[in-house]
Amino acid sequence: MRKQKHWEKVIMAKKRKRAQERERRKARQAEGRGAVEQHSKRVQKAIMKERLLEAKESGPRLCVDLSMADWMTKKETSRLAAQIRRLYGANRRAEKPFWLCLTEFVVGSSIYEECFRMNDGFSKYLMDTTQESYLDLFPLDEIVYLTPDSENVLEDIDPKKVYILGGLVDESIHKKLTLQRARDQSLQTARLPIREYMVKNINAKNYHSETLAINQVFDVLSTYYETRSWPAALKAGVSSGKGYVLPDAVN
Repeated sequence: MRKQKHWEKVIMAKKRKRAQERERRKARQAEGRGAVEQHSKRVQKAIMKERLLEAKESGPRLCVDLSMADWMTKKETSRLAAQIRRLYGANRRAEKPFWLCLTEFVVGSSIYEECFRMNDGFSKYLMDTTQESYLDLFPLDEIVYLTPDSENVLEDIDPKKVYILGGLVDESIHKKLTLQRARDQSLQTARLPIREYMVKNINAKNYHSETLAINQVFDVLSTYYETRSWPAALKAGVSSGKGYVLPDAVN
C-alpha cells in the first residue's frame, strides 16, 4: 500500500510538471507571436512610408483645393475634415499611393482648425500642406481639375499630371462651381467615367448623382491606378446610394 501511494504521488508530480511545462511553452509561443506582430507592424509602417515618399518623387499627385472652404457651414466643414482623414488613410494603405497636397490650407481657417481637431496625428501626415494655390505650384499644362460636370472623360491616370479635387461638401448644391472655377483658370478638366461603365439603377426616389465625396473619388482613382480596371474602380468608390451600378448588378 505504501509503495502504491508513493507511486501515485510520483505520477501526479510528473503530470503537474508536464502541465506546467505546457503552460510555459504556450507563454513563450504567445510572446514570440507578439514580437512577430510588433515587428510586422513596424515593417508595414516603414513600407507605407517608403511608398509614399516614392510617390512624392515620381507621382502621381493629387491636390485637394480648399479655396472654397468659405462656402461651407460648420457641419459641412467637419464632414470635409473627416473625408480628408479617410482619403489620407486609404492612400497610406494603397499599394501604389498618390502624393497628396492640401492647397490654400490657410492657418486659422475653419477647415484648418477642424482638420487638427478631428484627426489625431494630423501634423504627422505624410503629405504637403500649403497656403498657396496649386496655380503657384504647378505648370498649367500639368493640372487636371476633376469635376463631375466636365465634358471630358478621364481615360487614364498619368503620373506626370497633377489631379485636383474640389474640397467642397455642399449640401445646398452649388451646381457647376468647380467646373466654373477650372474654366476661369483655363485648366483642363475631366470627370470619372461613371456613365460610360455604369447604368442608372431603379430606386424609390429616382435619385442618380455623379457627385462623390473626395474620399470616394480617391477610392476610384486609387483602385484604377492599381488595377487598371474602371469597372473595379467604380465599384470600389461609387456607392449604390448614388443610383448607379455596374450593368451586371442591375436589379
